[in-house]
Amino acid sequence: MYEIHLKDAGKRYNRDWIFRKLSLEIPSGRGCAILGGNGSGKSTLLRSILGYAPLSEGEILYFEAGRAKPRHQVYRDMSFSGPYLELYEELTLAEMIRFHFSLKSPLPGLRPEELARRMQLEPALHRPVKFFSSGMKQRLRLALAIFSQSRVLLLDEPASNLDRKAIDWYQSTLQEHLGERILLVASNHQEAEYALCTQKINVEEYKP
Repeated sequence: MYEIHLKDAGKRYNRDWIFRKLSLEIPSGRGCAILGGNGSGKSTLLRSILGYAPLSEGEILYFEAGRAKPRHQVYRDMSFSGPYLELYEELTLAEMIRFHFSLKSPLPGLRPEELARRMQLEPALHRPVKFFSSGMKQRLRLALAIFSQSRVLLLDEPASNLDRKAIDWYQSTLQEHLGERILLVASNHQEAEYALCTQKINVEEYKP
């Protein structure tokens, strides 16, 4: 059982508060959609939970089996995807998969060729990533996160650059492989992105 607790969380840049007084509890097997318009702070909140953007006030606590986890260990429990996440574009798809999973364990039984098939990118297995379309790159980012062993899956605007067919792939792949992970989705109110989330917060409601 894994849990994330936010207590009176706040983040500001200079004198401008991005969000403030935000409290939230998310247990294993639950999905939470972080909603807001462009520039509302939803990506900042996601990065704070991930540990990339330290809070200005309040705290984020992580628990496993009822015991608090040290913050410096939490990164091992996370997998993340965002449309701005850099890819090593000189690598082929096969090389990119192998490199990623030399750092993070894949879900059991998934080899590079099988991963490419599940991404629906098998014909591009030996093609450099720099030649991928924006939609193919986004599908790769999502797949690397979803197919990684993790306790928490964080997805920032996952439908960015995806057409209808790719969105269907995203939804079915996420549903098949989510398991008991915590799911956090930052979305600009696109319901297709957070259909599996039963909990929703609008970050714009937490501006002072």
